[in-house]
Order: sequence, then structure tokens, then C-alpha cells
Amino acid sequence: METRGARMLELRRARMAASPAYLRGGFRPFFLAGAAWAVLALSAWLLILTQAITLPIAVDPLAWHRHEMLFGFVGAVVAGFLLTAIPNWTGRLPIAGGPLAAFVGLWVAARAAMFFSGEAWFWAKIGLATAALLDVGFLLVLAAIAGREVIAANNRNRPVVGIVLLLAIASALDHAAMAGAIADETIGVRLGVGTITVLISLIGGRLVPSFTRNWLARQDGHGSLPTQPGRFDLVSIGVTVAAVIAWVVFPGAWAVGALLLLAGALQLARLARWQGYRTIADPLVAMLHLAYLWIPIGLALLGASVLGASGVGFDVGGLGVSQSGAIHALTVGAMGSMILAVMTRATLGHTGRELKADRSTKALYGAITLAAIARVAASFAGEHYSAMVNASGLLWIAAFGLFLWNYGPMLIRPRKGEAG
Repeated sequence: METRGARMLELRRARMAASPAYLRGGFRPFFLAGAAWAVLALSAWLLILTQAITLPIAVDPLAWHRHEMLFGFVGAVVAGFLLTAIPNWTGRLPIAGGPLAAFVGLWVAARAAMFFSGEAWFWAKIGLATAALLDVGFLLVLAAIAGREVIAANNRNRPVVGIVLLLAIASALDHAAMAGAIADETIGVRLGVGTITVLISLIGGRLVPSFTRNWLARQDGHGSLPTQPGRFDLVSIGVTVAAVIAWVVFPGAWAVGALLLLAGALQLARLARWQGYRTIADPLVAMLHLAYLWIPIGLALLGASVLGASGVGFDVGGLGVSQSGAIHALTVGAMGSMILAVMTRATLGHTGRELKADRSTKALYGAITLAAIARVAASFAGEHYSAMVNASGLLWIAAFGLFLWNYGPMLIRPRKGEAG
């Protein structure tokens, strides 16, 4: 007798075959949507900074910018990655067709609700509540989908479900802060930044050494190869988790600054063990290492900023380290760079193309790296702060614009050799 599980798998196979190419895997619509929002939302932010436009939003523009980049843009890419990775982890078919389109629609609705929340005072109140329900609801649905798949397959990646739930809590806290319901205006942002940092540490800690090992093994075969995560990696992750939690709960304590510095040192040592210097000939692999490098840089800068703010007087070259610069090392640097590194590689691999970086891919890698450097440097630039921020924003837009131009057609069209 046919089991319910077998019937569900057959239904999903049929749904995959009947779906348009751009709905045959979560990475397709969500990578497109995430990259497009990275361009549009950042463009709007730059125009706000120059006072060229005002947005019909019911919250402070800075709060909107932080929320949309962290929970809107990053949330979309996390969804695309997980909906693509989970079938590989579990052996089950991916979400596709109508259910995937409806899920993307939920994300779009949340972005629209945030954007138009301030059309009028009365509708602003409804708009903010609606935006919160849609926004947090999107992440809760993602957690439910991921939980169903990994539990059904008895897969080891259940902690990822908990991370998505933490991201939903962070989004809810940020909405509460924007509505004036809680006093700590940035606790949701801190929890969101910390959660994504831990996610990169977990997933990146598997992907980077694995892809590096595979690439090095195909070369001359000489020398040692990176290993899969071991005790040192677990200690590094554990200290990072502890440092992030401490920063979320006690953001101004000097001991938290010291713990963040320790986490940064351990993450740097962890990265060095993966031998990224040997992968310079392959930008697709080397970029993973460069992106991960922003984790220890960001944690160290954040630790320095906390120590400085707590009165310890930590500085760099006589200049105080700002928390904004540290956070942008983790967001523009680690998140932006790792997102582009993963999206480019995953798009090539899942659409049946050669894993090779062309000129535009190398250019977008360069643009996002310069964007991160410029944004962190802006914190030390004094009177040139605005110019550096604008330069960073334009480089960010160029990086994700290049992704859309080069990889957008791949995400829309069928896999190579596959019927439309």
C-alpha cells in the first residue's frame, strides 16, 4: 500500500515538472528578490540621506533602513538558501510551484506593508501592525517549513530551525521598538545581527573548508587539506554564541567587549586553518574565505567599540572604534560578501553551469569588498564620513546590480539541458 510520504513525494515531483523554471527551487525567486531589494532599498536610503526623497513610511528612516536590510534583504536570501539546502540535507524534493510563489508573495507583501505604512495616521497604525504580522509571519513560516523537512528526515540540522525562530523573535522585537513598545531601540537589530553572524559561523564553517578541500584535492594533491569541523571549531562557535548573547543582553559591559575580542581571535584562527591562501586561483572559493574574514574583523571591532564605550579607552590609531563601523563590518562585510559568494556559486551549480567566475563575477566580488572597506573606514573618516558612506552605498548597488544582470537570466531560465 502506498504510504502518505510516497504520495507527497510524487505530488511534489509533479509540481516541479509543471512549474515554470523560476519556481523550481527556492533559490531562484528568493535570490532574485533579495538582490533586487538590496539595490532598491539601498538606493532609497542613499536618496534619503541626501534629502532627495521622503518615503511613505510610519517609522524613522534609519529604523526602516536597518530593518529592511537585515530582515528584508537578508531574510529573503536565508529563505532561498535554506529552501535549496534542506532538500540536499534531507533527500526530499524542494518546495516549488504554487506554494513557493505564495511564500514569495508573503515576503513581498511584508516589504510593501513596511514601505507604505505611513500613508496616513490612521492607516499608519494599521500598516505597522500589518507589516509586523507579515514580516514575522514570513520567518515563522520558513521555520515551520524547515522544521517539517528536517524532522521528517530525522536530519541533524535542527539547530538551523532554532536560528530561524530567533531571527523571527529579533524581527518582532525590532517592530516593537519601532512602535515604541519597548525602551531598547536596537535590541532587535542586535539579536538579528548576532543571529546571522552565528548562522554564517555554522553554515560557513561547513561550506568553506568543504569547498576548499574539494578544490585543493583536484589540484596537485600536495600538502594537507582542511578538515571538517572538530573540537576547535566547536569551541570557536561556542565562544561566538556566548559573546553574541552577552552583547545582546549587556551591550555596554566591558567584559562583553573582551569576550567579543576573544571570539574574533578564535574565528580568525579557525579561518587560517582552512588555508584560503592556497585558493587564490579560484575566485569562487577564495571569495568564501574573504567573506568569512569579515566575521573576526567585525567581532574584534565590535569588542573594541564596547570597550571604548565602557570607558576602557580602546582605540585604533588614536581614533575610537564606533559600534556603527563594527556592525557594518558584520553586515556589509560578512553578510553582504558571504551572500554574494554563496548566491553566485549556488546559482551556477544548481543551474548546471561550470563553477567558474567570469569577469562580471570577479567585478561584483571586488565591488562588495570595496563597499565593506569603505563603510567601515567611514567611521574613521571624520569630515569625509558622508562621502565614504555614499561611495560604499554605490559600490553595494553595483555589486548586487551586477549579480542581477549576470545571474538573473540563469535564475529565470531552465537548468542547462532541462526543458522549459
